[in-house]
Amino acid sequence: MVCALGSALCFGAATVFQAAAARAAAPGTGSGVDVGLLWRAVRRWRYAVGLAIDGLGFALEVVALRTLPLYAVGAALAASLAVTAALASRMPAVRLGRAEWAAVAAVCAGLALLALAAGREGHREGPEALPWVLLGVAAGVLLLGAAAGRLPGRPRALVLGLGSGLGFGVVEVAVRLLDGVDLADPALWALLLGGGAAFLLLTSAFQRGAVTTATAGMVLGETLGPAAAGLLWLGDETREGLGGLALAGFVTAVAASLALARFGEPPVPAPGPVRERTAG
Repeated sequence: MVCALGSALCFGAATVFQAAAARAAAPGTGSGVDVGLLWRAVRRWRYAVGLAIDGLGFALEVVALRTLPLYAVGAALAASLAVTAALASRMPAVRLGRAEWAAVAAVCAGLALLALAAGREGHREGPEALPWVLLGVAAGVLLLGAAAGRLPGRPRALVLGLGSGLGFGVVEVAVRLLDGVDLADPALWALLLGGGAAFLLLTSAFQRGAVTTATAGMVLGETLGPAAAGLLWLGDETREGLGGLALAGFVTAVAASLALARFGEPPVPAPGPVRERTAG
């Protein structure tokens, strides 16, 4: 759980850097699958810093995924929104009121309930077709992004964020299925494709829509699916008699995190010269 919360801390901080870089990058093709946009964003120092923090967060996430039920890790990752809110509160343009700090406290309370109720990580391999299903979902994320990138405003950000969450959810389940590096294992390719697609869609969502809406969609996509897969197919458990407590903790943590989603958007910088907007 310490690793899961450390991962949430990293992902919450990285979101602020990456959102700022994506907004500053030159617009792309209009599709949610825009490799050029990702490349332009990566060339900005804020996005590079965000990726480095994401790398550390992913390493911690892998440790958590190999030792905790997927539902517990997913709820902890949803708490990255609370981290983003706390970071945003240090910015002059943002002030958190009592309701927002109450939501942060609710996230912490939900995670505490999960820590008490979480049982053992399951050791089932799941259905034989599950790795192929994950690979299909990862490919579907790209198709979803290509279509959603052309939607208007708020729906676009929400669908792109949801698609990125599905991609990150594929990564979570694939980590549990992997047993070493085997190029013939579809779970490995699902992890790579799902992660890459998730970053593509999330970067587009950050630039072309409300960052907060995109973050809310991402949280839904990366928590619900993996939690269901872990409980239904991979043998994740709660402590005996504490299933209701685990459910209450999961719902509380995710719902409170969604309430804080609007703090995923960094302050809009003041307009600058045109030459700075097109700089790498």
